[in-house]
Amino acid sequence: MASPGANVLRWSALGAGVFYGIYRQSVLSAKSKVHEIDAEYEQKSVLIQKAKAEWTKKNMPKESKTEGGGIITDPNDSRFDLEAYLTMKMGDEAK
Repeated sequence: MASPGANVLRWSALGAGVFYGIYRQSVLSAKSKVHEIDAEYEQKSVLIQKAKAEWTKKNMPKESKTEGGGIITDPNDSRFDLEAYLTMKMGDEAK
């Protein structure tokens, strides 16, 4: 049989181990939650930046979308002027 001092030491070590395990698990869980929150925030931040860029591109004035200072070169645009486009191209080739 073990002495009473050894039994107290064993039970004390067991209790300390259990309490340390509970403490360690709570610390690891808290770190995990903080990491998940940070990752979610970063993902939302990236999505917000993309949305802002798309909104800016969508709502940009039509004049600033043209390349050559006022002549629309996109044939699918409703304001496309073929004569102005061809005149611009002829001027570019003459240079």
